[in-house]
Amino acid sequence: MFTAPDPGLFRLRVSLRAVLGIGLAVTVCELAGLSRPASITGGLAALLALFTVTDPTVRRQAVTTALLPVVGLPVLALASTLHGVPVLRDAAWLAVVFAGVYARRWGPRGHALGVFAFMAFFIALLLHVVPGRLAELCVAVLLSLVTAAAVRFGVWCVERRTPSPAAPAPLDGRGLARPATRQAFQAVAACAVAIAVGEAVSHERWYWAVATVWWIFVNTASRGETLVRGFRRVVGTVTGIAAGVLVALPLHGDPALSAVLAALCVFGIFYTAALSYSWMIFFVTVLAGLLYGLLGVLGPGLLALRLAETGVGALSAALAVVLVLPITTHTVTDQWVRRVLHAVHGCTAATAWRLAGDPEADPASHAAELEALLGRLRAALAPLVHPLNPLRARKARALRVLALLDECARRTRGLVAVAADPDASHDARLTEACRRVETAVETLLGRLPAGALTAPSGVPARHPGAERALAHLHGLEQALVDLAAPLSVPSPVRV
Repeated sequence: MFTAPDPGLFRLRVSLRAVLGIGLAVTVCELAGLSRPASITGGLAALLALFTVTDPTVRRQAVTTALLPVVGLPVLALASTLHGVPVLRDAAWLAVVFAGVYARRWGPRGHALGVFAFMAFFIALLLHVVPGRLAELCVAVLLSLVTAAAVRFGVWCVERRTPSPAAPAPLDGRGLARPATRQAFQAVAACAVAIAVGEAVSHERWYWAVATVWWIFVNTASRGETLVRGFRRVVGTVTGIAAGVLVALPLHGDPALSAVLAALCVFGIFYTAALSYSWMIFFVTVLAGLLYGLLGVLGPGLLALRLAETGVGALSAALAVVLVLPITTHTVTDQWVRRVLHAVHGCTAATAWRLAGDPEADPASHAAELEALLGRLRAALAPLVHPLNPLRARKARALRVLALLDECARRTRGLVAVAADPDASHDARLTEACRRVETAVETLLGRLPAGALTAPSGVPARHPGAERALAHLHGLEQALVDLAAPLSVPSPVRV
């Protein structure tokens, strides 16, 4: 896990920046004379600001960060006002859940604002915020967001040196055909069940079940993805609780040691988030145990209760995605595969124009888009390639598709390198090879008859730059030809 490739040390630098930003935010709250619950609130606000804001440019990240308190503080005030009215409080939280999930249709900014709004309500329940304590917590949130922003955009702006990969745009559609809309209804149904069952398990800590539902739905788009995410959530929680028994309990809330371990957990959360959901939840669970230790309420019974509420939330989410407007794994993977193939098409066309002498053509942006889309496709295919998947034929087909699309990505990276070479010149054979690649893509997408797919043939040697491009184009074409079988051409893309 910690030896996984990290190009440009991007994850490492983002993780270290998170430790610095959150640590400074908590320090500022402490120096301002705020209470410990307020300092914890500030630390959580800083964590969310650094973790959830993933816009593709620094400018957009700054705008989204500035909008966080605009969304979060009114929700915090609403939750504190309804603290003593359970029925209205629960209804208001379900409304926030629906709005937060639905907002994902607007991309990274909608996602970040939705998460922050949900967590503002959660923090109010976690700390039993009443109107009399609201002002202090609002000050803590504002101080922490300003501090985190100063670190992110001033002291250590990682993205200015190594731009963060842009997240793919959400899957589109209209009405209930849009995944974000369906998930909004699913999340509300799951949270409603989690509230009812969670309160039966514990009248004091029922909100953990709702939080479990929320975070299971984050960054998923299909029934299979959500079920796998729920399983990994339980695994991470179980292992995190075991570590909490060994690490957090013996500390008895010692501030210095708890702060050091909390910093390590923050690093772990940010460093493993892109690699393993289970590991990320492990660190989140240990961090939660440390925070409860600082609040003086940590004990074996509390950890066992957290596990029980996590189980309630995971089961609620599973029932919702199966029974309420289900989104099949096939429906989602079909759309992601199509978008990957469109990116391959775009990269090939841009390369052809670049090699023909057009300085405005930018194959690198298409290649970066392809990498991001492949990452999202891997997440969508996770249910099919999971070790516990009993459908061996579908699993083998999904693995074959991933392997061939990875080969396409490797070939496009080679094309980008050739196009960037000033010695690479235009060759008439490149145009023909690019056309064959485009034909192969269009055939896979169902636009041309299957007979249009032809295997590449050898060509005589000419310009070295052109030869490298031709080699990548021929390899790319062959990978696309091989994709015809697992994708069941001439039927629409099917995994």
